[in-house]
Formats: sequence, structure tokens, C-alpha cells
Amino acid sequence: MDTKELLKKVRKIEIKTKRLSNHIFGGEYHSTFKGRGMTFSEVRQYQFGDDIRAIDWNVTARYNEPYVKIFEEERELTMMLMVDVSGSESFGTSVQFKRDTLTEIAATLAFSAIQNNDKVGLILFSDQIELFIPPKKGKSHVLRIIRELIEFSPKSTKTSIDGALKFLSGVMKKKAIVFMLSDFIDENYKKTLKIVGNKHDLTGIRIYDKFDEEIPNLGMVPMLDNETKEVRLINTSSKSLRNRYKANALRLKDEFQTSFKKSGLGTINIRVDENYVKKLLSYFKNKA
Repeated sequence: MDTKELLKKVRKIEIKTKRLSNHIFGGEYHSTFKGRGMTFSEVRQYQFGDDIRAIDWNVTARYNEPYVKIFEEERELTMMLMVDVSGSESFGTSVQFKRDTLTEIAATLAFSAIQNNDKVGLILFSDQIELFIPPKKGKSHVLRIIRELIEFSPKSTKTSIDGALKFLSGVMKKKAIVFMLSDFIDENYKKTLKIVGNKHDLTGIRIYDKFDEEIPNLGMVPMLDNETKEVRLINTSSKSLRNRYKANALRLKDEFQTSFKKSGLGTINIRVDENYVKKLLSYFKNKA
């Protein structure tokens, strides 16, 4: 992609996603995550109406009367965007590829963060860490993130969500708001997810195509696996094959939902031909 075409694409995404973040998500983002980053300030005597969860039991025992912990809201939060750039993201059968939807959602979230003077960072991952951009503030920084989302060419086509989570845990020492955007066609990340979820406010955003979940009956069709690059002739008229495909897709979806839920983390499922604005708004409102 030449520079002129790239800048044109960046500008197009900036206009669309910045408008969404300004008029729709700015307030929702702020109300959802305001106060999530808190630092301890002092203790004082319990007053009627105080949240009993804030009671400092050690001080209470020492003075034989209830004391509560006082926290101050951190002036800024840090958002980390973890975006899957493996081969399966370059797939789409209707409106656009999954990767295009990932880019738009990530850009919208990034603009929502800088509106609130927060830092934004980016991790692009496959089965390895393809790119890490440390968190920073400012519009020019977000535009760099969007450029990378549009034009970055990954070295690998495979996926390791577990590896990406381990990398996040290693580089982010302080609590962050984390959005992981992927189709989650992967397994065996439950244990690491639990560890990361204890430290960070993590949300999994699953982007999928309708044919990720079900193959139509089209007869004998050559199919390319975007992750292994293997082409195979598939008999889609076989009902048992279509059922096995669907069952495997549902199993992976269930692993995504269950793993995040058991770790106390949020999930959003967005099909590429759906309105992601409504899905994100609904999630933010329920989380606030």
C-alpha cells in the first residue's frame, strides 16, 4: 500500500470512529471506567452511609471502632488494545473482513480513551508478539496505532492467545483497561486468563463471520486455511461434516464465554455484519 492510499484509509477510519467516540462512546467509556483505577489515600472513622466493604479491619481491631479506607481516583487510566492479526482475521463473506471490523472497533476505543486524557497502547499478536507500542497520550499516537492496524503485515499466520496474555502480564506492571479483539479460534488460555484478569480490567471482544460457525451446502469446494495455508477439497454436502464443523465452532465459542466468565471478565460477541455500535454501548451501560 502506497503512502497516499494509506493516509486516505487512516483519514477515513479517523472520521468514522472519532465521530462515534465523540458523540456516543466518550461519556459511556468515562462513566464505565471512572474510578476503576484507585490509589489508597488514608483511613478515617466510619460514618453512616459508608460502604462496609471499605472497612479497614486491621485499624478497626486496633482502635476497637470502625474505620474505612479512603481512596483517590487516579488522574489517568491506561488502555491496552490487544489485536489478533493471525490469518483467520483475513476472512469475511459479507460486509468486510474480520480484520477491518477489529480495526474500526480498536480505533473507536482508542479515541474514547484520549478524549478522557488516558494513555493508549497496542499489542498485535499471532502465535507470537508481532508489534508492541507502549501506552502514550495524544491524537498523533492514536493515528500511529490506526496506521499499524491497517497496514501491518504479520510474520506468522497462526494464533496463541495464551502467549499474548503472558506478554501483557510481563510488560504491564500497573493495572490497565484491556480490550482483547480476536475471533478466539484458539484453545488452552484459561489458566493465564485467570492470572491476567486478577490484575487488569480485561474484556474479550469476539469478532466472527457467520461462516465461522456454519458451512452452507455448496457441494465440493476447495477451501484455504488462512492459518496453515493448506488448501483442501471439502465436501460441504456432507451433513455429518457440516455438523462437526458447527459443533467445533460452538465448542470454541463456549470456551471463550466460559473462560472469561469464570475469571470474572466481560465478553462481547460481534458478527461482522452486525452493528458493533449497539453492542459496545450495551456492554458499557451494563458494566457501569
